[in-house]
Order: sequence, then C-alpha cells, then structure tokens
Amino acid sequence: MAGSAARLFRSLVVPVALLLVWEGISLAGWVTPLILPSPTAVAARWWAYLTPMEPFEATAGPWWRWALSGELPSDVFTSLMRIAVGFAIGAGLALPLGLLMGARPLVHELFNPLLQVLRPIPPIAYIPLAILWFGLGNPPAFFLISLGAFFPVLMNTIAGVRAVDAIYLRAARNLGAGEWTLFWRVMIPAAMPYILTGIRVGVGVAFIVVIVAEMIAVNTGLGYRILEAREYFWSDKVIAGMITIGLCGLGIDLGMSRLTGRLLRWHRGVEG
Repeated sequence: MAGSAARLFRSLVVPVALLLVWEGISLAGWVTPLILPSPTAVAARWWAYLTPMEPFEATAGPWWRWALSGELPSDVFTSLMRIAVGFAIGAGLALPLGLLMGARPLVHELFNPLLQVLRPIPPIAYIPLAILWFGLGNPPAFFLISLGAFFPVLMNTIAGVRAVDAIYLRAARNLGAGEWTLFWRVMIPAAMPYILTGIRVGVGVAFIVVIVAEMIAVNTGLGYRILEAREYFWSDKVIAGMITIGLCGLGIDLGMSRLTGRLLRWHRGVEG
C-alpha cells in the first residue's frame, strides 16, 4: 500500500507542478486569457462542457446555453463509436491478411509490393478522396480510421508469424500436427504478443485519425467541437477538449495494457 501511494505521488509531482506554474503565469497576467486561459478557467469550461442543462436553465438566455452545453458525453460517445467501427473494419481486414502473408511466402510476394507503396501514405492524405467517395458524415470517418488501424495491425501480425521459433513448428510436426492445427494452435498463439502490440498501436493511430476526420468531414465528436471552439476563440474549450482526448486515450491504452497482460500471462516477457 505504501509503495502504491509513493508511486502515485511521484506520478503526480510533474503534472501538479506544471498546473501551478500555469496558474501562476495566468494570475500574473503575462499571457492574455484569450490565448492561454488559466487551469481554473479550463476546469470550469470542462465542467460546463460535461454538465447537461437543467430545464430552467434551458429556458434562460443564450449565456446559459453557451455555458452548460452538456455536449461532452455525446461527443465522447460519438468519437469512441467511430473508433470502434473503423478499427473493427481495419483490424478485421489486416489480421487474416497478415496471418496469410506471414505464413505463406507466395501470398507475401503477391501483396507486399502494393502494401509497401500504400503504407507510407498517411490517412490524412486520403481525406479529399474520402469526401469524394463517401460524402460527409460517418462513412468517410470510418474509412480513414480503418486505414489508420490497418497497417500497424498488418505489419505486426506479419512480423509475429514470421518470428515464430522453428523449434515449435518442428516439434508440432513431429507430434503429428497438420497444417491447419499448426497454424491455429502453434503459429497464432506464438505470434500473439506481436499481434496485440499491433492492435494497441492501431487503436492509438485510430484515435489520432478520428480527431482529424471529425475536424473536416463530420459535425459531431471531439474533433469537431475543438474546431468549433477555435472559430469562436474559446481557448478554454479547446484545451478542455484536448484534455478530454488525452484522458480517453489514456483510458484506452490502460485498458489495452491490462488486456495484453491478461492474455499473455503465459508469456515469459509479461509478468503476471
């Protein structure tokens, strides 16, 4: 218990120190609040962004509608929904293709040249085509997110299958395992650390891409809300949205880390 408290304290020292310095700069008036609002102003705006309007507030003047929007839960849900759908599409295509390319040299020779040409192209470069092909709304966002998730999952899956120790394969064959059993019971479990790493990286890339897509192709979500706040010079709301993105990303990464640790308890590189 004492060790956990000490680790928590050490992890909070730098963030708290930065917040205090930031608040001091704001109180001293060295920077205009329009450019850099104080942490307390950002916290107040974040709470207003989170809190839904009460019935009597909804009938008040425009200031109440501006102050207590209650948009944050809806924006977070919308962005996470887009990430989930886009990632499912991208990873759902990358996993089987990566397994085949890693296990079958012929499949690798057929697909690798095309994939190596497409892989360096960032998903953001596809935005004009995505809008031309799918219009505005969720479809172009799904397309861009799936692109962002596809290549990390694909390349790590290929690397994982190719890194399977030949001793495992020879031992399985000596025990009478067929090709199908060898693939499902030996190669995939042995490649799982690589695959889960690719999934973790792919989720992170998908989170980045969804914010960019929401700034351009849709009118809901965290990315859209940040862009909207910029148009009105609401710096506190921009920062509040950025902090929300960071917290969501941290939560997703911690969840993926716990899932990886649970699924790979058998692996010698992961402590139980």
